[in-house]
Amino acid sequence: MRRTRIRNALIRLLAGATVGALAGLAVAQAAPTATAATGSAVTVSGRGEFKDMKFTVSQTKDLTSQAVTVSWTGGTATTFAGTQFNTDFVQIMQCWGDDDGTVPSNPGPARTQCQYGASPTTNRTSWPGNSLDDTRQVFYSADPTNYGQDNRYGAANPNAGGEVPFKSVDGTTITTNTQNNALFNYNTTNEIDFARTGADGTGKEFFEVQTANEAPHLGCGVPVTTDGVSKPRSCWLVIVPQGHLDLDGQPYADKSQVNAGSPVSSTNWKNRIAVKLNFNSVGTNCALGADERATTGSELVADAMTSWQSQLCSVGKVYGYTELGEPDTRSRLTSDPSSTGMAFTTRKLGADTGTTAPSGTTTYAPVALSGAVIGFTIERRAKSDAPDSIRKLAGTKVESIKLNPRLVAKLLTESYRNSTWGSIINGTASKGYGWAKSNPAGIASDPEFIALNPEFQYLSVAETPATDTDLITSLGHSDTARAVWQWILADKDARQFLAGVPDDDGMRVNPYYSTNADLNPTNIAFDPSSTDDYPKSDPWCTVPPGSDAPSTATQCMTDFHPYVDDMHSGALHTRRADTLWKSSWDALSSPQAYKSPGPQTVGSRFIITITDTASAARYGLQTAALKNTAGKYVAPSTAGLTAAAATATGSGVAEVTPANATAKGAYPLTELVYAAVRPGKVSKAAREDYAALLRYASGTGQTPGADPGKLPDGYAPLSTKLRAQTVKAAKALLDYTGPTSTSSGSADGGGTDTSGGNPSGTTGVDGGTTGGAGTGTTPSGGSSATPSAKASFDGGKALQTTAAGNTPADPANPLKYAVPVGAALGAVAGVGAPFAGGRQLSVATVTAAVRRLRTRRGWSRPRGGAANG
Repeated sequence: MRRTRIRNALIRLLAGATVGALAGLAVAQAAPTATAATGSAVTVSGRGEFKDMKFTVSQTKDLTSQAVTVSWTGGTATTFAGTQFNTDFVQIMQCWGDDDGTVPSNPGPARTQCQYGASPTTNRTSWPGNSLDDTRQVFYSADPTNYGQDNRYGAANPNAGGEVPFKSVDGTTITTNTQNNALFNYNTTNEIDFARTGADGTGKEFFEVQTANEAPHLGCGVPVTTDGVSKPRSCWLVIVPQGHLDLDGQPYADKSQVNAGSPVSSTNWKNRIAVKLNFNSVGTNCALGADERATTGSELVADAMTSWQSQLCSVGKVYGYTELGEPDTRSRLTSDPSSTGMAFTTRKLGADTGTTAPSGTTTYAPVALSGAVIGFTIERRAKSDAPDSIRKLAGTKVESIKLNPRLVAKLLTESYRNSTWGSIINGTASKGYGWAKSNPAGIASDPEFIALNPEFQYLSVAETPATDTDLITSLGHSDTARAVWQWILADKDARQFLAGVPDDDGMRVNPYYSTNADLNPTNIAFDPSSTDDYPKSDPWCTVPPGSDAPSTATQCMTDFHPYVDDMHSGALHTRRADTLWKSSWDALSSPQAYKSPGPQTVGSRFIITITDTASAARYGLQTAALKNTAGKYVAPSTAGLTAAAATATGSGVAEVTPANATAKGAYPLTELVYAAVRPGKVSKAAREDYAALLRYASGTGQTPGADPGKLPDGYAPLSTKLRAQTVKAAKALLDYTGPTSTSSGSADGGGTDTSGGNPSGTTGVDGGTTGGAGTGTTPSGGSSATPSAKASFDGGKALQTTAAGNTPADPANPLKYAVPVGAALGAVAGVGAPFAGGRQLSVATVTAAVRRLRTRRGWSRPRGGAANG
């Protein structure tokens, strides 16, 4: 057992060191965070047949890569022809360009400049449309008599139809095969082909707005100079309502299918409603060559930092930001404080197992109040025996659910029957998987979940690895993952479940996650108390049932439930309802391989993730109310975060811990982020710059708003007391008189420094600084064995990648990240390849020990992708 632990530790250390070196290559450009802005909502009325409809876009200014809400009233309820949309639905797309002048009362773009028509070309049996309504295909008629006909395109072959071309912002024009073109496809488009109108005539969709980073062919947000004035390029959100009357004003004669045709046909385009979208600038607006001050650390502060920097840059303060897991951040600040500069963390140095705080002064300042959330996109698909009250809501989104620690533990431990996909077939369990036979297929059919969320007894969910059997989680070590496990451990029922005690309905934990060594097949107890990641411990591998893949094409748990790079990426893919599972075997590709089927089908989407409050707000995710220590289910609202922050305890850096967040209104996964600087290890000039950042963060930076420089949606403003601590810490940096680094970055001295006249050992709560004793040891458990490689802050030398290297979620432009994680996890998956036919890997635990290092500069935050390709 001891040898096994040593071996696993060495593997983990080696992986951490290797990936840490690779991660230093990641260089990117990033865009300012903005979400629900007050005062920029726009409401526009329809025309003609749709004159009674009113459409509201929740935000039209200060936009970046995010979601906006599109809602409407005054419509007619959607009807269906079997499973296909038939009449009265809404289609939404994003476009570029100037007003084409065709509708003076509602300016808008040319239809050739809209990102639309990238619906799937194969496997459309469950797709809710025909071959026209979700494409750019039209039939020519010089004098159209039906919707979907076109008076311009397709004239060369009117019997076979034609296509409305797409023209990119750079002039590239796609005239054929527009459904599968080189600029956007089924996995990257943000178009909404079918949006349902309810029985009450209303509807709502969350639309993903894309900047030039995500959609370079639209160019939204790129600075454009006109008459000597440079402004970010604006774009358009276009809505095309489809009705139940044909062009002659009579009801459609054919009731068996959608009749309306493509929304970009000339006939449908006459009914389009356009809303102008104004973006924040994409790219680097700071002066080229300007010196940057390094900041590194917690993803929880990423959206706030990118917003604040946009304002600080305008006054000559440029701060680079590198996203890095908090345990590795603390390791870097301990071992290389001069190049790390300012670090963002939720815990103090020395808090990780096996580490001690470094000698000298460390100054801590609270900067952001955030938290982890369970975000989701769930649409109601009523069972045949559902009551009318549920059936009337079919296709609409579930706005809230309740989750307790044991339910989340079931998801994270891969304990639902269909999580280990293929281990139970027709009631027969594979060897070692008898424990799963009587477990619910997924959370939607779990009696414990239904007891908390009664409407799910009437909802139908396809319970597969792509829906409700697991959570989308990010790769690597983080304080957020630690907080989730600590929340689980604080609950008696969850602890007993992990120890092997069945729940009230007989569901049992996956033994590979059992905290009882006698039940765990590895003979080693799973220890969530020291876990700060989301391990995929079950070694199950098999050829997915029904895939028709050869026996050598096995998939393992990291294939069924892929990691994403970070929480932001998890939120984005949850918004898109894309779990990234490559479940379809493509025998015609060369080489043969599994491919992604794309996002889930509209009307029956079910996807859940662990993300942060800012990312959830950015992409308009619904979030779960979680059970706190007081037994109350609390949502991650400003009030819930603030109530939890008031319970923070600890010397030096007060932490919010789930067990101590006993206030009834406290949200249990609240996290308070601190900026940490070791003033004796950086220059005076650096201390002045970091003090300026702290003063801004504690002042204007705590004002909520979508404008650059404000506090983005999803954060709760710091209390007056916490802001005062930050101001005091800034003063301590300015007043520091102890041993300091030289201009070259080297550091003097040792022992215990003082800061701002305060004695060493003063806590971050009282004085903004802490002193430490000891030299520190190699971190274990929560930190890598070696610090990550020094990050590059030169945004002008972004790495270029080939088209072949782009995953579906990566931005298709040069300003993307070079991410080594795919190769790392590819190696892990490769280990399982020889084990065909459902046999298991020889290593009991397959955990990831890598963390992608992302450098953000500027304001555009590129989209994340699957961490393992």
